[in-house]
Amino acid sequence: MSFSHAPRAAMLTGLVAAGVLTLSSCGNGGTSGGGGDTNYIQGSGGIGVVAKGERQRPNDLKGESLQGAALDVADLKGKVVVMNVWGSWCPPCRAEAPNFARVAKDMKSKGVEFVGIDTRDTSKQAALAFEKDYEIDYPSFYDPSGKLIVNGFPKGSLNPQTIPSTIVLDRDGKIAARALKALGESDLRKMIAPVIAEK
Repeated sequence: MSFSHAPRAAMLTGLVAAGVLTLSSCGNGGTSGGGGDTNYIQGSGGIGVVAKGERQRPNDLKGESLQGAALDVADLKGKVVVMNVWGSWCPPCRAEAPNFARVAKDMKSKGVEFVGIDTRDTSKQAALAFEKDYEIDYPSFYDPSGKLIVNGFPKGSLNPQTIPSTIVLDRDGKIAARALKALGESDLRKMIAPVIAEK
């Protein structure tokens, strides 16, 4: 009898977590580290960073891309990975999109890969139109319910808490930095540069 309640409890927990993300959606973001146990240092411009020895790995970040292909961030180990949480309905996401498109193209030769997480778009058509309009040529997960965002990052890590959010993974696949706001091109480059420089 107690087992029949377990799936319902898990679903409610997921809905509450998704609700928290929804409440903070599409705002200017904040600088909270999520409970004070993240071992992060507030960097300049509202960008949180984690010292190399204190970093955590995200949980499994895999699923389906907007184009319907299998996508797994673990396949990118050995590269610096920039993950951007966005939605076509989100004005700050539209504002930062050209910056992400430019920097992604420019930094590919430096071993940097970009991956988006499209969330709360009820159909792929709006998200695909967004990518076309802003010339986004890197893949994005299709995560309309926010399940990947909620389950993909461990508690106490620098996890996405607003839309947009940006997470940088180091070459070992660990969470190195996070921004909880729309990023200009200069801030985006400054966020990535120290992780690229690591040996």
